[in-house]
Amino acid sequence: MKWIKDIGPGVLIAAAFIGPGTVTLCSIAGASFGYSLLWALLLSIIATIVLQEMALRIGLITNKGLAEVIQNSIKSKILNRLIILLILCAILIGNAAYEAGNITGGSLGLIALTGKESLNLTPLIIGLIAFTVLYIGSYKVIERSLILLVIIMSLSFLTTSIITKPDLGELIKGLFVPTINSGSLIIILGLIGTTVVPYNLFLHSSLVKEKWNSIDKLKTARIESFVSILLGGIVSMAIIITAATVKGDNINTVIDLAKGLEPLYGDYAIYFLGIGLFASGITSSITAPLAAAYVAKSCFGWKGSLKSLNFRLVWIFILLIGVAVSLLKLNPIEVIKFAQFSNSLLLPIIAIILFWLINNKSIINNNYSYKLQNILVAIIILITIILGVKGIMNLM
Repeated sequence: MKWIKDIGPGVLIAAAFIGPGTVTLCSIAGASFGYSLLWALLLSIIATIVLQEMALRIGLITNKGLAEVIQNSIKSKILNRLIILLILCAILIGNAAYEAGNITGGSLGLIALTGKESLNLTPLIIGLIAFTVLYIGSYKVIERSLILLVIIMSLSFLTTSIITKPDLGELIKGLFVPTINSGSLIIILGLIGTTVVPYNLFLHSSLVKEKWNSIDKLKTARIESFVSILLGGIVSMAIIITAATVKGDNINTVIDLAKGLEPLYGDYAIYFLGIGLFASGITSSITAPLAAAYVAKSCFGWKGSLKSLNFRLVWIFILLIGVAVSLLKLNPIEVIKFAQFSNSLLLPIIAIILFWLINNKSIINNNYSYKLQNILVAIIILITIILGVKGIMNLM
């Protein structure tokens, strides 16, 4: 029971990255490339575990949000303002794009469950659910709501992957033998961008402050984070494994995937995956505005609780943009791909800043600095920069 009480921030991070973007890209990756891109997801999960641990460590040690720590640590006024402006723009604009994808994805899940072919006003339903949970303004309510949704989502996707009876030999090969070509590069970048989410770094450092306010809880926070992200990664892999059963270029959404799986286990396929997509849409529709509000709060030094006016105005703004874009009926896949690709390009910048902070002795003393982790972060930064540059060159 004591361990159950400690569940929270890590699960919310898992809830944030297993959104419709993850579901969609994993579906496309599995359907188009089989198991061969599982290595990219494994790399992403390792990177997420490492970077999120650094963010939560900074949050617990300083008892401040990541954006606030960055602001206080950069002495040059010009550089300080440039970095904070970059963070604000990247997180607010990025999260607005994410929110559109989240709400659209949740809407697609609802359509799958109801049998409706048109989006109609379903984005308003998703937006209203997210608004209600956020407006209550209670960390415990948000935490418990998301934990329940993550459980539902995980069971849905894991069940589908087990039923498809994957080829274990090909699965292991896909996990540990990297393959990359011009056709798969954008999908690889997307998988990284949808798993190692920059805004989650800011969200995690703020959530651990809400949950705990003592460095004594560092071990507990690290274990909770590791287990939650690992399980989240397994769920993402389950989606690729499921999609690998239905190979073909015509798989663009989880609904296409469900239709392809119908011969395996009948009409129930669309309901299994529809529930998972709906739950993932709701969880991410809550966490994206929440993260944006925390970042704004840290950057501007706002005081007060989750119920403060400034805090609410930020998440309401992000939520409204997400609903509005969803109602425009733009291509949801393109919206989701844009958000994930942008994220993968932003990631190296945020990772470099995080790497600098964690090795700043005025913030983190030697007792909380780990050499092995520094090596891993350096490798992660190098890989993301190389892939990002290749991705840009591929688009030119």
